[in-house]
Amino acid sequence: MMCCICASVPLGGCGHDDVSRDETEGYVPPAPDYTRSEMWVSRLNDLDGPGADVFYVPSTWEFDWTTPDGTVCHYADVTNPLHLADMATEMTGVAAYMADGNNFYSPYYRHITLDTWATLDEELISRRYFAVSFDDVKAAFDHFIDSLNDSRPFVLAGFSQGGKSVVELLKRLAPAERERMVAAYVMGYKVTPSDVAAAPWIVAAEGAADTGVTVCYNSVSAVEYVKPVVAAPNVMCINPVNWHTDSTPAQLDDTITVSLDPAFNVLVVEGYDGSSLPNILDILNTGDYHGAEPWLYSECLRANIRLRTAAFRRPGSLSNPLPSSTE
Repeated sequence: MMCCICASVPLGGCGHDDVSRDETEGYVPPAPDYTRSEMWVSRLNDLDGPGADVFYVPSTWEFDWTTPDGTVCHYADVTNPLHLADMATEMTGVAAYMADGNNFYSPYYRHITLDTWATLDEELISRRYFAVSFDDVKAAFDHFIDSLNDSRPFVLAGFSQGGKSVVELLKRLAPAERERMVAAYVMGYKVTPSDVAAAPWIVAAEGAADTGVTVCYNSVSAVEYVKPVVAAPNVMCINPVNWHTDSTPAQLDDTITVSLDPAFNVLVVEGYDGSSLPNILDILNTGDYHGAEPWLYSECLRANIRLRTAAFRRPGSLSNPLPSSTE
């Protein structure tokens, strides 16, 4: 079952011996080795160079599980083929549209479990996430920058716990990395006042083609279904159908209307049948459309990544640090 809680999170160990039981409260699986191609879902569709590299962090898939000796684990295990298959379902599905004209890289990682998110205890969530999960994400991103990206323009993207990971990566981007970022897509997660206070370069997208910005959204059937664990407090939202930041409604397909509620910074979706979305521990997909975030707007996102990349690469663009000879 695909989630998405979270979070798709201060930095601790990485599943190494220095991670204490107090931080992780159970078994910690071995850390991924991101020099191994098996730890990535990759699609290389930009051999001639006009596109971007997409670094995508997937959401939450696993529940708590126990080792043979009965020790509980609150993390996905990248040595478990079933856990890899779960994550790959999302990663390959997103690659189908984000890798269109781009190189796509998505790392497997030891994400915190659905049960952890179900506690709604954000202090506990953060402790477990930073003790293990974010170390993996940061290690994967560092390998991407150092060994895969080759100084090309790049897009950050993530859903749920992956969206949280994008926010945390944004806080830590070096100035030279920020200059090469086309945009960041935070799907199904929040950007809080403390996030932008810590990193004022996290700037909300204001239209369809601005660059170096963050695209953020959460979808609900009505504002009373806003779930704070993923969607509040949130300081930014943009409608991915019409790319407005006001309440102007947009038509998606023939029956779905998407409107932004500026007071709550969420999308209110009318005419969408979310009955197929799984109830996630009575927390998500109950009045909200969390599980649909990467899929409902996929064609809008496909086109938008192309548009922002073209704007970024345009000679003379203020956001384009690349010489015109690279065009």
